[in-house]
Amino acid sequence: MDSRKENEHFLEKQVIHVKHSLFKSFECSARGVARVALTQRSFRIQLLIFALVIIAGFIFHISNTEWLFIILVSGMVLSLEMINTALEYIIDLVTEEYKVHVKHIKDITAGAVLVSSSIAFIGGLIIFIPHFLALF
Repeated sequence: MDSRKENEHFLEKQVIHVKHSLFKSFECSARGVARVALTQRSFRIQLLIFALVIIAGFIFHISNTEWLFIILVSGMVLSLEMINTALEYIIDLVTEEYKVHVKHIKDITAGAVLVSSSIAFIGGLIIFIPHFLALF
């Protein structure tokens, strides 16, 4: 092939790859969420809590601003849990032996999930306690 045909062939492959890769990206992303949901108990607990908070939001008719907070912090918690899981997989792949730095990395990423969960919990209390007290 001459260089012009090679370039055309390359560009055709790239266009097909781009069209294919967008769908593939969503497919891979969904597989990643499913993997975490199937293998991580804490993620399933967080999803359950998120579902209960959504139900409570509908029951108490929370404001748009309150919905925004709930959605954002819940996304933060779930995303950090997934990042924590991914980092644990990477670390376990790289080293099998105990290293204090590995323990620190795992503790720090788990701590990030704890901090975000705590913020979400406090925010949830601030939102829902007044709605709950209004019932009495």
